[in-house]
Amino acid sequence: IVYSCCHCYPTTFIMTSFPVDQTRAFGKLILFGEHFVVYKVPALVGAVSAYTDCKLEYTTEPGLEVIDNRPAVPLYKEKKMDEGIEAINLTLTHLGVDTKKSGVKLTFGGDLCCASGIGASAAQVVSLARAVNIADSRSLSEDEINAAGYEGEKGYHGTPSGIDNTAATFGGLLRFQRTEGAPIFDKKTLVSPIRIVYASTGITASTTEVVGDVRAKKEADEAWFADLIGKYTKLCEEGQKAVEVGDMDKLGKLMNLNHEYLQELTVSCKELDDLVVAARAAGAVGAKMSGTGRGGLMIALTPTEEIQNEVASALEKLAPQVWKTTFA
Repeated sequence: IVYSCCHCYPTTFIMTSFPVDQTRAFGKLILFGEHFVVYKVPALVGAVSAYTDCKLEYTTEPGLEVIDNRPAVPLYKEKKMDEGIEAINLTLTHLGVDTKKSGVKLTFGGDLCCASGIGASAAQVVSLARAVNIADSRSLSEDEINAAGYEGEKGYHGTPSGIDNTAATFGGLLRFQRTEGAPIFDKKTLVSPIRIVYASTGITASTTEVVGDVRAKKEADEAWFADLIGKYTKLCEEGQKAVEVGDMDKLGKLMNLNHEYLQELTVSCKELDDLVVAARAAGAVGAKMSGTGRGGLMIALTPTEEIQNEVASALEKLAPQVWKTTFA
């Protein structure tokens, strides 16, 4: 396996005849449900407009070559490299591509900046599945693309919830729930767009390790965890209603409460908590960590463009990277 990566940001790409624009897979931010979603309770997740794409070329010499031009926070790709290669191989195997028989060169790009919590790993493997679909002139359904992405996510997360690859595949704002079989998800229609600011701590965490720690805490005190997940499930139901009617104040209060539950799970950290406090002080109606935790990202709910800009400016004084986006 040959692996190389580029760290320039923003990244410039030279378009070729391969339709990379048809391989786009989106990043995501979790409004409610990180960690709890693993245990088959609902979550709300929104896809961001930033994406990863993939160019696939077959070569005469067997083997796998990966060129990673995705923008990323410092050290993200180095720390995730082994997991990434495993994820790529799992995706290719699931789709019946054998690099021992025919060589494959993959070039990943796009404008999604890789950071813990944004769903970069899912976007990578979903874009790869789309690239295989195009290169081999297959007619894979979106559900089949999503299934391939789920298999790839196992390389990064061990036992993924499926929420990231589903958002990467379908986009939009989704209610997602794992089951013993296929996950249940439905896309929400919003009364009006939801403005979000999200910021990176610059810290890359291992999802597998953090999920494992949460599982250990659950097994050490099942009654405590059952009480916490019960409170979270009620919160998520209320959050879904707030989204459906466009009640941003209620949604923000629930985001704040969700952050408290995640602190109780010990998956937040000082860097995340500081950003959450700063966002609220700058006018965000709600703010919480998003994703794996112990680093990674936080998100802030900013109902107006003015508040969105003020919160982004406040976070830029503390965070190495800050972005503005909208769920629509």
